[in-house]
Amino acid sequence: MRRLIIFFILSVIFCSANAQDFSRIDELINSAIQGKYFPGAQLVVGNDKGIIYINSYGNYTYEENSRIVSNESIFDIASVTKAVATTSAVMKLFEERKIWLYDCVSEYIPGFDTNGKDNVRIINLLLHNSGLPAWMPFYKTCKSKGDVLEEIRNTGLKYQTGTDFIYSDLNMVVLAEIIEIITGKSLDKYCSENIFEPLGMASTFFNPPKEKIKLCLPTENDTYWRMRQLQGEVHDEIASLLDGISGNAGLFSTASDLYKFMRMMLLEGKYEDERFAPPYPIYNELLKKETVERFTEKYETKDYRNTRAFGWDTKQFPIGNYKSQCGDLISDNCFGHTGYTGTSIWCDRDRKLIIIFLTNRVYPKRGNDGILKLRPVLHDEIIKLLNKN
Repeated sequence: MRRLIIFFILSVIFCSANAQDFSRIDELINSAIQGKYFPGAQLVVGNDKGIIYINSYGNYTYEENSRIVSNESIFDIASVTKAVATTSAVMKLFEERKIWLYDCVSEYIPGFDTNGKDNVRIINLLLHNSGLPAWMPFYKTCKSKGDVLEEIRNTGLKYQTGTDFIYSDLNMVVLAEIIEIITGKSLDKYCSENIFEPLGMASTFFNPPKEKIKLCLPTENDTYWRMRQLQGEVHDEIASLLDGISGNAGLFSTASDLYKFMRMMLLEGKYEDERFAPPYPIYNELLKKETVERFTEKYETKDYRNTRAFGWDTKQFPIGNYKSQCGDLISDNCFGHTGYTGTSIWCDRDRKLIIIFLTNRVYPKRGNDGILKLRPVLHDEIIKLLNKN
């Protein structure tokens, strides 16, 4: 009887949360679709107990009779890969004492310490203050993964390590190489075995299998390099050169899968074993509480203003006419990441709130920046709605 009572109480709480009126949120997203900010989207709002609201919007493309986006549709999550895959792998290896934050990169990659890079450490790659360039057009000069890594090895720094911030894809490409050297496994295999499979993230992978490609929303119609419409193939040029498996991009996923990951982070490394249901769920540990806290807290710097944590971002400073992408109302005790294709994951620890928002805003071209206007408003409106209850 006691079990039934507890289960009933939990059910009432969950149903009450789901009874909230998200019509204003739906209107915002549908209006953005009509304004051609992006053809399709997925949204998940949740907390430490479960999903509060999930919905999908729009179509795969703007063409008439285009496939309707569902909760099973798969998105190229671009730089969200940096947090969900690469940083998580570093967190696992850090716990296993196989990598240290103050290790020099050259200890793992021989020859990296050329052209002033001798003092670049793991911590600098995670904080994006290594001094490496933001991006390089490798697709114009490189033919293989080896070519890309050789160019990075030979490149110089834009500024003295640790004295400034440039968000750089190269930092995460180097980190992925280090992960593969330490583990003896490719990044995709290591992440699948140690992160995605334990969490039950069945629709999260690099290089979607053939049977899943039709579920993937198309991104850009590449008319400058690959000369084809991209669908189920990584949008990022560097990741493409690295056979779709890179530390900076390449991961495909769904909002519901990413919620599983973010809930684990909100629960400080623990996740619910899906074989057991409430009222007595069983929890396993993917990461230690101390590791999650250390990697997601804003790192204090002396030489420049910083919002970065280790591999994650925290509440950002406004840039030009654009507000922080997680909005104004999210607490300072938050962490998250965005992706170039129009994707984002954010967690507000104080509110125990998770917001996952995925779009394919680069279809058919990358120039549309409407997502930068919508995203802060969307996060603020979700928080306003939940604050009413």
